[in-house]
Amino acid sequence: MKTIATTYRGLMCAIACLATLSVTMPAKFSNAAETKVPVTFSGGHETDPKDHGRPVVLVAAGLGVKPEVFRKAFSGVTPARGRGPTGEEARRNKQALMKVLGPFKVTNERLDEVSNYYRYRPQEGEMWPTTPAKAYAVVEEGKIKKVVVTDPGSGYSSPPKATVKGFEKVRLEAKVKFVTDLKKNGGIESIEMAHEKSTAKRP
Repeated sequence: MKTIATTYRGLMCAIACLATLSVTMPAKFSNAAETKVPVTFSGGHETDPKDHGRPVVLVAAGLGVKPEVFRKAFSGVTPARGRGPTGEEARRNKQALMKVLGPFKVTNERLDEVSNYYRYRPQEGEMWPTTPAKAYAVVEEGKIKKVVVTDPGSGYSSPPKATVKGFEKVRLEAKVKFVTDLKKNGGIESIEMAHEKSTAKRP
């Protein structure tokens, strides 16, 4: 009888162990099935046609004002075409800018800092300071579950196009965040899947 009882207890223990494995193993395999696929970014440096190539959204954010406020301020500036401004022209332009920006607590020093940071020469192929963003898509069972931004980058004046290899038909929407910190201004805050494409599968 003792032998039978011992055998019975051993059998019950084995059944319990198998039951535990049946619960935990699917979760383990599910995690293992997840893969991380890099996101590719392109573009994201477009400007409003009325700004004539100036990254107004970035400049305005750096100054802590809305784009329309900076546009109003810049409307009083007379650009020096094909040359640097004379001392008198620079003085008048600065005066016109500060007349509008001053009431928003923008200092002369801050205006110089932001203006110099985003100054560039497009005719020579230059671009204002930018840092590429980095992200990856979590793929499970042939579907993109979510997109994780690991480095927001900076200098994006418009939402860049984001794509995942093998899921080119899935439309991803990048959201750009504008802040006063010039090194973080124009970074990617988040990337979401458009609802109508969220169920697309890998070909």
